[in-house]
Amino acid sequence: MECISVFDMLKIGVGPSSSHTLGPWRAAEQFLKELRERLIFNKVYHLRIDLYGSLSLTGVGHATDLAVMLGLSGADPEYVPVEDISNIITRIKESQTLHLGGEMYINFIPETDIVFNKNFLPFHANGMTFTVEYEGGDSYESTFYSIGGGFVVKEESAHNPENDEIKSSFPFPIEKATELLAYCKQEEKSISEIVYENEKSLRTEEEIHNELLRVWNTMLECMYIGCHTEGVLPGGLNVRRRAYDMHVKLKGELPYNTPVEWLGTIRKTKVYFRQILKWVSCFALAVNEVNASLGRVVTAPTNGSSGVIPAVLMYYLVIENHKASDKEIKQFLMVAGEIGSIFKKGATISAAMGGCQAEIGVSSAMAAGALCELMGGTPEQVMIAAEIAMEHHLGLTCDPIGGLVQVPCIERNTMGAIKAINAAELALDTDPKNAKVPLDKVVNTMWETAKDMNTKYKETSEGGLAVAVNLSDC
Repeated sequence: MECISVFDMLKIGVGPSSSHTLGPWRAAEQFLKELRERLIFNKVYHLRIDLYGSLSLTGVGHATDLAVMLGLSGADPEYVPVEDISNIITRIKESQTLHLGGEMYINFIPETDIVFNKNFLPFHANGMTFTVEYEGGDSYESTFYSIGGGFVVKEESAHNPENDEIKSSFPFPIEKATELLAYCKQEEKSISEIVYENEKSLRTEEEIHNELLRVWNTMLECMYIGCHTEGVLPGGLNVRRRAYDMHVKLKGELPYNTPVEWLGTIRKTKVYFRQILKWVSCFALAVNEVNASLGRVVTAPTNGSSGVIPAVLMYYLVIENHKASDKEIKQFLMVAGEIGSIFKKGATISAAMGGCQAEIGVSSAMAAGALCELMGGTPEQVMIAAEIAMEHHLGLTCDPIGGLVQVPCIERNTMGAIKAINAAELALDTDPKNAKVPLDKVVNTMWETAKDMNTKYKETSEGGLAVAVNLSDC
């Protein structure tokens, strides 16, 4: 049984895509590790990267080529200063050299050494192969798959029983929603308490506390940056940032200097019904505008859907409970992470495999369930909230215009956030005995829908809005 940590589902990284940017970035890092383990790192004189399927079709718009160069250069997506990214890429292109692992220089021409192959590899839509030539005329290649949410696997190790044994150390291993509910009933604990017990098998309580708050502070800073940055997003679509304008209209004259002070001032303002919708939308837009400009975000569960969970958690903090503390923030993130892991294990969180239902749909379900628990919902009601949110995203396609995570991706985060809040409220007013559709059925239905979906609607930019809109008119 695959046991996934909250911190696997909520990763800190650079936008615009967890599967097309963060995943390839991490794959490049893993490839460097393989070279070192094989003792050929210092012998490399040529490197080629082949991108396949969805990584090829939308790779430029998702900065996949930049991501692999950054990863091969030794930059860490969690910590590299985002303002340094353009300089690193410019140096590679102008010098036609790559600072491999930050240790040695090799000749590298991005235009010819990164190859976009439109054909799909059988194992997954997001495949990539790294090939090196090294001293003695020998070569070595390794293929990786970015399976969504920044997760990277190799086909031969994806179902390695030895790996499963290591991961199955959780006291409460969970594959399905029914198992999670059974543990809650057996232990008389909430979902967040069950998740916390699992996390304690991997980390100390202090580490869990610090990491969850680091995740939240990254989300908060991302919203803050998005709300305070105006202009046009990069990529050629000339999409104007809207969070800034919305924020200016909503905030009035609020005194603050930092993201934390900003949160405090918003919580003190009088917010009316229409403004609630606008604030939630503003928070979601802010995150995904930062994501679209290669900013630092948290996969939740993906970069393309990274605005939903921060927006809904901010809704709780600024609208529902002004007295909420770190306790509620950590509780929200743990529940959200666990619900996301159920979808990953039972279906997919990759838009290249399942369309946008796998990203916005899952993030909305995660946020709905987490909000429901914070508002007093039982474990059964939390599952109902997640089910309702996903039920109304089933069949949602992934059709990014120009291969960019901008249109319709950014707006979809606002829709996912609003639906999550609505789903939580509906669940709180639902008697679980009257619920007709269990969460596990929706997870399975989502996966069956994904398999039936035409490939052109799975992050290929070959269908839907991606072909309906003429780029020359943008």
